[in-house]
Amino acid sequence: MKNNKFNRTALLAILSLAMLMFLCATVVAQSAQLQGVIDSRSGATMTVKSDSGNVIVLLTDSTDVQEVEGGLHMRKKQMGLTALVPGLPVQVKGSNNAQNQLVADSVRFKGSDLKTAQDIQAGVTPAEQQLAAQQQQLQQTEQQMQQQQAAMQAQQAQLNAEQQKIADNKAAIAAANKRFGELGDYNILGEVTVLFGNGKVAVEPQYKPQLLDLAKKALTVDGYVIQVKGYASAVGSAALNQKLSTERADNVTDFLEQQGGIPLTNILAPGAMGTSRQIAPDTTVEGQADNRRVVVRILQNKGIAGT
Repeated sequence: MKNNKFNRTALLAILSLAMLMFLCATVVAQSAQLQGVIDSRSGATMTVKSDSGNVIVLLTDSTDVQEVEGGLHMRKKQMGLTALVPGLPVQVKGSNNAQNQLVADSVRFKGSDLKTAQDIQAGVTPAEQQLAAQQQQLQQTEQQMQQQQAAMQAQQAQLNAEQQKIADNKAAIAAANKRFGELGDYNILGEVTVLFGNGKVAVEPQYKPQLLDLAKKALTVDGYVIQVKGYASAVGSAALNQKLSTERADNVTDFLEQQGGIPLTNILAPGAMGTSRQIAPDTTVEGQADNRRVVVRILQNKGIAGT
C-alpha cells in the first residue's frame, strides 16, 4: 500500500512539472520581437520589412512608442503613434495573434532615424545632396587627370570607384522614394485645403465643417489613412516658415482627432513642408494667401482597394 501511495504521489509530481513546463513554453512561444523598416501604414496596422520577410504589426492604444538614443539606449522620449512613418527602422516587441499578426506592446527607434524618415516624407533628400557633392568631386578628379598624366591609372581607378558610388546612391534614392509612401501607391478619396492668415496657425471656423465632412467620409473607407501636410508662404525667415507649417499641420491633426473622431493610428505624422511646393507666386498678396495652407487627404492603399 505504501508503494502504491508513493507511486501516485510521484506520478502527480511529474504531471504537475510537465504541465508547468508546457505553460512556460507556450508563453515563450507567444512572445515575439522584430527588427526591420516600416514599409507602409494602413489604418491601425503597419508592414515591417525584415530579413525574414514582411510582417504585419497591429498597433493599439496601449502600444508604447519611444525614441531612444545613446549606446545603451538610456535616453528615452515618449512618442505618439503618428511618429511611425514609412522608412523608419524600428524594434517591435509583442505577441502573435490568431491572424498571424504581431500585436505590438512596444516600438523603439532612434531619433536620428526618425529625422531621416521625416525629411524624406517632406521631400528633403539628403542623399541627393550627397550625390551632387560626389558629382562635383568627380569633375574635379577629371580635371586633375588632365593635369597629371603620370597619375592617370591611379586616378582612373579612383574615378571608377566614384562612379560606382554615384550609381549606388541613385539606386538607393530610387528605392527610398518607392518605400517612403509615394502617392502612386494610393487612391485619393477626399481632399480639403485649409488656408491661414499671415503668421496665423489656428484653424478658422469656416474650414471646420469641411474637415468634419472629410473625417466622416474617411470613417466609411476600409483601411484608410489621413495625410496632413502644412505649408507656408515665403514671407519671413525659413526657420519661422518651417515652424508655422508645423504648427498649422499639428492643429489640423488635433482637430481631426478630437472633433472628427479620427484615431491617431490612422493619421500619418503631420508633414511640415515649409515653403516647398508653392502653388502660387509669392510676389502677390493673393499668391501668399494661397501658399499658407494645410492639405488634408484621405488615402487608401491600392492593394486594399483592389486597383
